[in-house]
Amino acid sequence: MKQFPEYKKLFRVAVLILLFSIPIAFSYAQTVEELNDKINQRNKDIQALEKEISSYQSQLVGLGKQKTSLSGAIQELDINRKKLGADIVVTQKKIENTNYKIEELGSQIGDKEDSISNHKDAIIIGLKKTNEFELDSLPEIILSENTFTDMWNDIDNIASVQESVEKKIAELKIVRNDLENTKQATTTARDELVLLKSKLADQKKIVDQNAFEKTKLLTETKNSETTYQKLLANKLAKKQAFEKEVNDYESQLKYILDPSKLPGKGTLSWPLENIYITQYFGKTEAGKRLYANGTHNGVDFRASVGTPVMAMSDGVVAGTGDTDKQCAGVSFGRFVLIKYNNGLASTFGHLSLIKVGTGDKVRRGQVVGYSGNTGYSTGPHLHVSLYARDAVEVKTLPSKSCPGRVLTQPISPINAYLDPLYYLPAYNG
Repeated sequence: MKQFPEYKKLFRVAVLILLFSIPIAFSYAQTVEELNDKINQRNKDIQALEKEISSYQSQLVGLGKQKTSLSGAIQELDINRKKLGADIVVTQKKIENTNYKIEELGSQIGDKEDSISNHKDAIIIGLKKTNEFELDSLPEIILSENTFTDMWNDIDNIASVQESVEKKIAELKIVRNDLENTKQATTTARDELVLLKSKLADQKKIVDQNAFEKTKLLTETKNSETTYQKLLANKLAKKQAFEKEVNDYESQLKYILDPSKLPGKGTLSWPLENIYITQYFGKTEAGKRLYANGTHNGVDFRASVGTPVMAMSDGVVAGTGDTDKQCAGVSFGRFVLIKYNNGLASTFGHLSLIKVGTGDKVRRGQVVGYSGNTGYSTGPHLHVSLYARDAVEVKTLPSKSCPGRVLTQPISPINAYLDPLYYLPAYNG
């Protein structure tokens, strides 16, 4: 027969098991502290870099308000290069931080699982001993040397330990599940940051392109402001001539707009993370100066070179291209035409880098390119034209303004152009 002192031993064993995790927790706390120190330091670095990036952005906005000049164009290229470089460093530090957090969460999960296993062992021992006690006959219990008081005290102690351990296991299971969910969320965040790092690598390519453009600009102008202004004037004249060609061509196209095939107001999402409109759709003061027909056929958004440009809804890429390869400085430059599933289509113009190809399916919010200063552009920005989906196509257009050249770009009947702001979220700028 098992004597009641056996249960006292069990009680002491259970207590020891409960206390066993203390050295582990103490050891792990030092690791957590080290990881948190690294995370905090990188957060400080990130804050400092973001402040630097904000300063670059303010400088770019200030340059955009100044009269276009050679020195301003060169300065803009230099500032953009610095800004994009800082963006890359910020992303790298964010990736490091996320990795530290995942390492910390992984260690916590492992320790909690070990602790749960220890407590389960204690429960098994307790249940086994309790079962042995219940199998003892009543006469054996009465004849035992223990008093009834001691016996019930031992039983109470065992029951208390079992209840405590079971409660602890239930709590730790909740904690473990929560930590696993957090780890998964952090892993997802790390994947997103890796993706962002890839995007910033694309922006580094854009910086390299800008460096090439800077060299080209200095070569063409021989670092002369007078020569630069003459180049700008010639570029504007050529652009206006081409704009008239396109307008005359599109005016001859026949199209019956069916409003029932168009979605409702506010259907689209913004193509940029930060929104500031620099030119509206329709007849505007800038439109009278820059466009042959006096009408701006889209909306212009402020966007420094290398700003991610996102699809405004789900759809399919209907065409991409670069008009600068055919006739520099007269049209969209690098462009992406997307036909959305909701009856609309849009062209993103003046891009620095294109990230999609014709036929690609895109999702709302997916990065399809990066803003830039290609085509006819007096400064970095994003141009968005919106159309009825079935009215626009990428077509070729022989150009009189660029003799012997055939331009390929989105073409649409005049009455199929739509005001993007009607379909975008409310703008409070």
